[in-house]
Amino acid sequence: MQYSVVVFIVLIVLWSMIRILREYERGVVFRLGRIIGVKGPGLVILLPFIDKMVKVSLRIITMDVPPQDVITKDNVSVKVNAVVYFRVMDPAKAVIEVEDYLYATSQIAQTTLRSVLGEVELDDLLSQREQLNHRLQQIIDLQTDPWGIKVSAVEIKHVDLPTEMQRAMARQAEAERERRAKIINAEGEYQAAQRLSEAAEILATNPITIQLRFLQTLSEISAENASTIVFPVPIELFKPFSSGR
Repeated sequence: MQYSVVVFIVLIVLWSMIRILREYERGVVFRLGRIIGVKGPGLVILLPFIDKMVKVSLRIITMDVPPQDVITKDNVSVKVNAVVYFRVMDPAKAVIEVEDYLYATSQIAQTTLRSVLGEVELDDLLSQREQLNHRLQQIIDLQTDPWGIKVSAVEIKHVDLPTEMQRAMARQAEAERERRAKIINAEGEYQAAQRLSEAAEILATNPITIQLRFLQTLSEISAENASTIVFPVPIELFKPFSSGR
C-alpha cells in the first residue's frame, strides 16, 4: 500500500515536471516569480512546485475588430469594422509587459480605427482604402511594439452608410452621369459643326461639287423606293435672268 502511494506521488511529480511544446509554441518560465527564460519547442523540464510556465502561440492571429461608430471629417456618421493580423515576436514581453495582449491589442485597434477614420472625409474613406489600411497598420504596430507584438496588416472590411447618405450618393452619381452625357453630346455637336464648316469651305471652292452632291442625294432617295422624286436644278440656269436685271 505504501509502495503504491509512493509511485503515485512520483508520477504526479514527473507529470508536473514535463511539458511538451509544439513547434509554434513557446513557454515563458518563471522560477519563484522571476523569469528565467523562454523555452521550447519540444520537451521542457520544470522544477516541481518552483517553476511556472506560461505558453504563448507564435502563429499569426486574426482578430476581428467589431463595428465602430465613426464620425468622419465632413460630419457623416458611419459604422466601420476591420480585421487585424498580428503575431507575437517576443513571448517574454507579451507576458510581462501587458496583462492580456489579445485584449490590449483589440482595444488599441478599436481606438485607432475611430481616431484615424475620424480625420478623413467620407470620399477618402471609400476611395483610399489601401492608404488608410497602411496608416492603421503603422500606428497599431507602433503602439504594440513594446509588448513584443508585430502587426503585419490591417484591412477595413465594411463601411455601413446611413440610408439617407446612400440615397444622396446615388443622386450624386446620377447627376454626374447626366453631366458627362451632356458634355459628350456637346462635344459631338461641336465636332459635327467643325466638319460641316470644313465641308462648306471645300464645296465653295468649286460650285460643280454642289451639283454632284445633289445627284448623289437623288440616287439615295430613288434607292429607297420613295414615291417622291426630286430633280435638282442647276443654279447656273438662272444666272442669265439675274444678270439681265
